[in-house]
Amino acid sequence: MHDYRAPRWLVGGNAQTILPALWGRRYEGPAPQYTRERWTTPDGDFIDVDFQLHAQPGAGWLVLFHGLEGTSRSHYAEAFAHVARLAGLSYAVPHFRGCSGEINLAPRAYHSGDHEEVGWMLQRLRERAGAPVFAAGVSLGGNALLRWAEEAGDSAARTVRAIAAVSAPLDLAAGGHAIGRGFNKLVYTRMFLQTMKPKALAKLAQHPGLFDEQRLVAATDLYTFDDVFTAPLHGFKGVEDYWRRASAKPHLARIRVPALVVNALNDPFVPAASLPRPHQVGRHVTLWQPPHGGHVGFPGGGGLRSHVMTLPQAVLDWLRQHG
Repeated sequence: MHDYRAPRWLVGGNAQTILPALWGRRYEGPAPQYTRERWTTPDGDFIDVDFQLHAQPGAGWLVLFHGLEGTSRSHYAEAFAHVARLAGLSYAVPHFRGCSGEINLAPRAYHSGDHEEVGWMLQRLRERAGAPVFAAGVSLGGNALLRWAEEAGDSAARTVRAIAAVSAPLDLAAGGHAIGRGFNKLVYTRMFLQTMKPKALAKLAQHPGLFDEQRLVAATDLYTFDDVFTAPLHGFKGVEDYWRRASAKPHLARIRVPALVVNALNDPFVPAASLPRPHQVGRHVTLWQPPHGGHVGFPGGGGLRSHVMTLPQAVLDWLRQHG
C-alpha cells in the first residue's frame, strides 16, 4: 500500500476522494449487519456502538474510529467491516457523541483530540473482547486514536496490539486552513457544515447560552465553527489552542505500540508539506505516504464502481503482522 497507485483514469486527489465515497463498492456479498449497544459514559451521557460479531471463540477484534460526521455506514467503515469478516475478526464501531443518529445529552460533542473518550471506549472493548484488539482510525478518528496512544505511552500495549491512522489530519491547523480555501471550501466544508450546524443548534436548544448562536449560523468555514463551538465546549481557549493541542504530529515519537500512519500525498485537505518525516515519529511508527489515494479514497479497479477494499485489507494485514 505504501506504493499504491490509483487507476489511470481517476486523476487527482479530489476525484480519488469523491468518487470512492459516492460510488465505490464497499464489500462483496451481503452488506455488513450490525448489532447496536448504548453505553452510558462516565459523565452520564451516552454513545452508541455498532458490532459485527464473529462466533469463533478467542477471535481477535478490530475497532474502528470514524471520521468527522462519519458513522458505521460510511464507505470506509463498511469496507473495514467486510475485511474484518473475511479475517474472522469481530468488529466494532463506537460512534463519537452525536454521530449515531441521535443527539447526545451533555453540553459537549466530539473533537479531533478526544483521547480520553477514545481511551474509555477502547478499555471497555478490551475488557469485553477477551482477545487481541487492533484499532484503526479514519481522518478525525485517526488523529484522536494517535493522540490516545501518545498520551497512554507504555500503557497502551495493555489495551491494543497495534493501531493505524488513515488520512488523519495530523497538523490540524494546516488541514483546517486547507479545507477552508477554494474548491475545498465550496465542496467539503459546505458538506460538513450542513450536518454540523444543525447538531450544534440542537445542542444549544438543550443548553441555552452555550455559545454565540449568531456567530455559528454565520460560520462559513471550520475555523469559525471550531472557534465558536468545538473549542470552548471541550476546554480549549479558542480554535488556535484547539488545533495546536489536539494535533497528533508533534507527539508521534511518544507512541509505544506499533502504529501505522497512512496519508496520500495528494489528499485535498491534508497538505503533503504538513506530513511528518521518518525522523520525527520514533521507532514504533511506520509511515505510508503514497503519491495517490486522496482523502480516504484509495480506489481499486473496476471503473466508476471501483472498490474501496484495498486500503482496509492492507491496513488489517499490517496490524496483524505487527501486533
